[in-house]
Amino acid sequence: MLEGATMSSRVGPPLFIAGCTVPSAPVSTARRDFPHHRAIPTRWNDNDIYGHVNNVEYYAFFDTVINAWLIEAGGLDIHGGDVIGLCAESHCAYAAALTFPEVVTAGLRVGHLGRSSVRYEIAIFREGDDAPAAEGWFVHVFVDRETRQAAGMPDALRASLERLVVTGA
Repeated sequence: MLEGATMSSRVGPPLFIAGCTVPSAPVSTARRDFPHHRAIPTRWNDNDIYGHVNNVEYYAFFDTVINAWLIEAGGLDIHGGDVIGLCAESHCAYAAALTFPEVVTAGLRVGHLGRSSVRYEIAIFREGDDAPAAEGWFVHVFVDRETRQAAGMPDALRASLERLVVTGA
């Protein structure tokens, strides 16, 4: 756990983030509680020897929904921009197996938006299911590309993330 992180009592998986007190209200994980959704097809090589999507692929689903949003809605220039996002922490809790071939939906919301960091909350849904097959969080810290020192988010990026903030999440 990060130094200075706190955890409150809540329904659902605990959320840890440095310097942030997590709300104690129950967490809603229904599809409708995520302001952004992205369909992601599973691939043949996502399945493991046990016949289900391997746990590491869920993190790829997280990366896909987050970074597509940052690039498409926030204007993040991953190749030449002055600011980049680095993963500081991630977590995934699994509730149901996914398989190939299947199209899943990743729901995305922002649970905390700081000056240079953001905690995304993500849920992965099977087609037609309202309850998530998996849910978790991912913390980005935005840094200067060259110095790797914390940097404020560009205005367009911050504005796009503000659209995903869900109070009481």
